[in-house]
Amino acid sequence: MTEEFPCFCFTQDQRARLIANGKSRGDHVPVVKFFSPVGAATWLFSELDEDGDILFGLCDLGFGCPEMGSASLAEIAAVSLPFGLTIERDLCFEGRFPLTIYADAARLAGSITEDEARLEAAAVARASELSELPPP
Repeated sequence: MTEEFPCFCFTQDQRARLIANGKSRGDHVPVVKFFSPVGAATWLFSELDEDGDILFGLCDLGFGCPEMGSASLAEIAAVSLPFGLTIERDLCFEGRFPLTIYADAARLAGSITEDEARLEAAAVARASELSELPPP
């Protein structure tokens, strides 16, 4: 559990996975999803720095330009929405693909998507691109 930001309450397993991913190189599967209950902002995070604040993942503020990058957990937790609402963690989210697949599908869709067909198509396209590259 994240003591500083109780509204996000990572499970111990999620926090451990985020930090472990942050220590290793690779295209990790997103561990957590945050979203605005009153807008289109969505974040998929796969890594957390050891400082417990800086997350890395796919960020979509709802303007049609999702991009990969870093965000501060403290800043996300401080967002004040109408009706006293805050940014929430999707308790049912389970990442199934590496972050780059979500990013590819999001660029095509204009926003983060969990649509299975779009994600599968992005995975096939990325695999095809990689197979066309010459060996290192």
